[in-house]
Amino acid sequence: MSPSTTTEPPRTGVLPPLARIIGVGTATTDDSYSQQEVLDAFRITDPRIRSVFLNSAIDRRFLALPPQDGEGKRVSEPQGDLLDKHKATAVRMGAEALEACLKRAGAELSDLRHLCCVTSTGFLTPGLSAQLIRELGIDRHCSRSDIVGMGCNAGLNALNVVTGWAAAHPGELAVVLCSEACSAAYAMDDTMRTAVVNSLFGDGSGAVALMADTGPADEAAIAPEGPRILKFASCLIPDAIDAMRYDWDRAQDRFSFFLDPQIPYVVGAHAELVVDRLLSGTGLRRSDIEHWLVHSGGKKVIDAVTVNLGLTRHDLRHTVGVLRDYGNVSSGSFLFSYERLLDEAVTRPGEYGVLMTMGPGSTIETALIQW
Repeated sequence: MSPSTTTEPPRTGVLPPLARIIGVGTATTDDSYSQQEVLDAFRITDPRIRSVFLNSAIDRRFLALPPQDGEGKRVSEPQGDLLDKHKATAVRMGAEALEACLKRAGAELSDLRHLCCVTSTGFLTPGLSAQLIRELGIDRHCSRSDIVGMGCNAGLNALNVVTGWAAAHPGELAVVLCSEACSAAYAMDDTMRTAVVNSLFGDGSGAVALMADTGPADEAAIAPEGPRILKFASCLIPDAIDAMRYDWDRAQDRFSFFLDPQIPYVVGAHAELVVDRLLSGTGLRRSDIEHWLVHSGGKKVIDAVTVNLGLTRHDLRHTVGVLRDYGNVSSGSFLFSYERLLDEAVTRPGEYGVLMTMGPGSTIETALIQW
């Protein structure tokens, strides 16, 4: 039988299943805008910048835009206001995504034993996990962790760490929550650097629930169902460590994000390397992977991954669709794609999937899962 139809684990070299993905949920801010509406809101007339927005393969994004002055012009927000926006937006979206995820998993807030929160669009101390525990009335003894500042690849970094926690606590529920208020990381100027960033990112949160099997006699309140997480692989590209970065803009007195124009090609050139490492020792080939859930990093990034891995547009239909409808929602993007795959109800027992994210470092993260 082929790997896409058998329910047996991979043939050689893969660690025993560490955990299952048993639920997913997403949320956004309230207001969405077309790219044209964003251009109009910021009164952008430069044809070069307009071209960046209108040729991004993005139709709409959810954003919390800056306030308007008396003449209807969007005003630049100081860093303190942006941090306030991040806190309010990330907590609200995060709460909605977490509750949607638990509902899909058939679980309650009282079942939660570990909460890992991921964000790169603002800084909070105490972290987002503590804010949500207070906001939602989660048991104050709930174990928690926060991953801050790792960027768009951080969702899989967190999944890797929390998979280990789940393996050490079989039958107990853990959630990874990625909450990115990208509107709180925007700068306002007329540079191409800013235009590329402002044309791409949107606000969104994604949550994924994990639980490790306890064995045949499992009597847990929640019966783990969903794909098993089999293996992780990552690749840091030291020569491109400055290609994606979030640093202090002294001219504007705030943080701003930088994307090197060459980053799509750098990511594409290393995608094959890390995927082959992921599949090494499993007896699987890329052609055995039925489902590909790749970070919606941008049109050129998606195209580069498609070409270098020999994938089809159908393979990356959810990645493309999420970019079109939400833009790049940073660390949670792959969870928006995963949710769409589940809504299709096309996965079959025994099929394999690859999750892939990429971000500052420059880094590519991957995970192998099996239904």
